[in-house]
Amino acid sequence: MLTTNPFDDDKLREECGIFGVSGAEGAAAMVALGLHALQHRGQEAAGITSFDGRMFHTHRAMGHVAGNFDRDETIRPLHGTTACGHVRYSTTGETSLRNVQPLYAELATGGFAIAHNGNISNAMRLRRDLVRRGAIFQSTSDTEVIIHLVATSSYRTLIDRFIDALKQVEGAYSLICMTPEGMIACRDPLGIRPLVMGKLGDAIIFASESVALDVVGADYVRDVQPGELVIVKGKDIQSHSPFAPQAARPCIFEYVYFSRPDSISQNRSVYSVRKAIGAQLAIEAPVEADLVVPVPDSGVPAAIGYAQESGIPFELGIIRSHYVGRTFIQPSAEVRHLGVKLKHNANKDLIAGKRVVLIDDSIVRGTTSLKIVQMMRDAGAKEVHLRIASPPTRHSCFYGVDTPEREKLLASKLDVEGMTGFIHCDSLAFVSIDGLYKALGEQDRSSDKPGYCDACFTGDYPTTLTDQDELAPPADQFALLEERVS
Repeated sequence: MLTTNPFDDDKLREECGIFGVSGAEGAAAMVALGLHALQHRGQEAAGITSFDGRMFHTHRAMGHVAGNFDRDETIRPLHGTTACGHVRYSTTGETSLRNVQPLYAELATGGFAIAHNGNISNAMRLRRDLVRRGAIFQSTSDTEVIIHLVATSSYRTLIDRFIDALKQVEGAYSLICMTPEGMIACRDPLGIRPLVMGKLGDAIIFASESVALDVVGADYVRDVQPGELVIVKGKDIQSHSPFAPQAARPCIFEYVYFSRPDSISQNRSVYSVRKAIGAQLAIEAPVEADLVVPVPDSGVPAAIGYAQESGIPFELGIIRSHYVGRTFIQPSAEVRHLGVKLKHNANKDLIAGKRVVLIDDSIVRGTTSLKIVQMMRDAGAKEVHLRIASPPTRHSCFYGVDTPEREKLLASKLDVEGMTGFIHCDSLAFVSIDGLYKALGEQDRSSDKPGYCDACFTGDYPTTLTDQDELAPPADQFALLEERVS
């Protein structure tokens, strides 16, 4: 089996998207619409849990939102005016129904449902300790650790138990939780993963991206702040800040690739930022060429910015088909090779005899870039110059993004010259890390107080990584210890 989007296979993938509604008739149907808008954040599975004031109702399924939640017989049993949902692409835990969220448990305080975007970077250690104390896990997801920490907390109220649990976890999380008392939405103290709040009439809505609010007709109110807990009980909305204040470090890759371009993140248009990155790339890495061609769809805004800044015409030199299913059976190596063209194809009349600047958002393994450059060569391009709208991806992410092991990242093994040879392009350049920050409206990257989590580019992880440190070989553990001591 091979995915029919071979270009996206060589991308970093967000773990998931979450969406919650409190105080709306037909809340589950609204959640289904919101999840449609967040489908790009996770395509393995989807789930919705609702609460009708007395009982919780859940439907979870493998696959896309469409096909699972577009039937009346699926939505109708999800009664209630409160509901939350989740689309999943796994970074921790196996791909199986038992890991599909929202996860649900009956606690001493009543029912508890949770939808999680992110990754708990000390989940293995916490899980090991909980199992030793008698906890029985039903999934392999790191999210279930939070449920057990809430269940075993010695605090009396659910909110205090929940805060106690969050103070024991490290890493990145945006959470939407449902209890008999109301809905809780929160972000980790650094705000690594996104979460926004909206309003539709009297209903309060939470979502991973603002575009999901647009789809249901809700107004964007604000971002949930790093370290903030928003508690919704009927029409009463409370905000709590139980953690010590820290400088926020939201994920910078949301602007590069993860978020939809029509979303607003941290009060910035994602589309406008991507255009600005492309313009900055044109300033830093100019080249004489005839056409600027985006790798669709994620390379389009940056390519527009590059073309406008450089004065080189923008053209759709690669055409993407939007009508191909996600997977199909590959009967032979020959057909598997031809499958690359099912999703993208060169616009040969434009490309033949031209010097082409290809714009893409990132390079991960490099296998995608190699195929695209060859596609341009086969279409008759005279020269192919590859420009990347992010710095080289040299480090793995441990905050809810599916990243290959570091040794599989092309930029961790080769310098730019080596990557140019591997991809077989005439030239290759990346936007600088300072240039990326400039596109976000900052002068440069402050080395002592960077405004974003950019660890995939710099290796500067903003939290401790307990599980990774324990898995590291002894020599690496000593190196990490020496680095932290120094």
